[in-house]
Amino acid sequence: MGRSLFSSPPRITRRRFLQGGCLSLGSLALYSGELERHWAVVHSRVLALANLPAAFEQTRIVQISDIHLRGWTEPAFLRHIVRRVNEMKPDIVALTGDFVSFSPGPLWDKLRPRALRAAGECAEILSHLECTQRYAVMGNHDLAVGTREVTGALAAHGITVLNNRAVAVERGAAKIWIAGMLDPSDKRPRPERAIPAAVRQQPEQPVILLCHSPDYADELLTRPVGQSVDLMLSGHTHGGQVRLPLIGALARPPLGKKYTRGWFQLGHMQLYVSQGIGTVGLPFRFDCPPEITELVLTKAVGRES
Repeated sequence: MGRSLFSSPPRITRRRFLQGGCLSLGSLALYSGELERHWAVVHSRVLALANLPAAFEQTRIVQISDIHLRGWTEPAFLRHIVRRVNEMKPDIVALTGDFVSFSPGPLWDKLRPRALRAAGECAEILSHLECTQRYAVMGNHDLAVGTREVTGALAAHGITVLNNRAVAVERGAAKIWIAGMLDPSDKRPRPERAIPAAVRQQPEQPVILLCHSPDYADELLTRPVGQSVDLMLSGHTHGGQVRLPLIGALARPPLGKKYTRGWFQLGHMQLYVSQGIGTVGLPFRFDCPPEITELVLTKAVGRES
C-alpha cells in the first residue's frame, strides 16, 4: 500500500542531510568550476563620445582582460576566446592586463619560471588575433611576475604594449588616441606620461585610456590630465568572480572595490570594467561568466559624453 498524502514526511537524519549538502556543494562546484567558467559571453555597448571624429563613427573596440594563463585558464580556452574575437572583426583590440598570475608565498621562486613561460605562451596565442590594432597594458599580476619580461613577450609577438605612453590611430586627417598606464598598484601612476601635453592639447581628438585597476578613475579625475580622458577601459575585478543573490560579489580586490563591472558615467569620462576571462584564488565563477566586451563608438549628439 502506498503512503497516504497526509502521512508524515520521511525523517531527515543527520546523515541524509550531510549527504544532500555534499551533493549540492559538489554540483555547485562542478557548475561554477567547469561550466560557467568556460561560458564566455559577449557584452556589447554603444558609447557616445562628444568629440568623436566622423571618420571613427561605428569603430568597434573589443576588450579582453584578466587572462591569467596557466593560473587556472587553459590555453585551449584562450584559443577559443581568440577565435570568437576574430569572428567579431573588431577595428581595435584592447588587452587590459593580467596576462599571467602571481602566486605570493615561499614557493614563488620556483613558480615564477612557470609564470614567465605562460607569458610567452599567452603572447603567442594572442598573436593569432587578426586585428592589426592590438594594444595592451600591464596588470598588477604582470608587474609582480616581471614587467620587462611580460612586456617583452607581448611585444615580440606583435602586440603594442603601452607602458605609460600613447599612440595615435589615424584615419585620414582624423585621430583618436589609445593611451596606456602601468597598473596603479605599483604606487607610481604616471598619467601625465601616458597622456603627454601634446595629446591633451587636442580636444578634438578623443583619448581612450587603458588602465587595469578601475578605482584609479577617481584619482585620475582629480588631476588636470584626467580632463582629457574620454573613455577608460579597465579589468582587475573579474566582476567579483563569485556573486551571490542579495549579496553580490564575495570579494573585491584593492583598487577594484568601487567600480566592479560594467559601464559608469563619471562626469565627462566614461568607464567600462570588464569581468575578464580568467580566475584567481579558485577556478570558480558564479553569476559572473567570462566576458568579451564589444564597444561601438558613435558621435554624441546634443550633449556632452
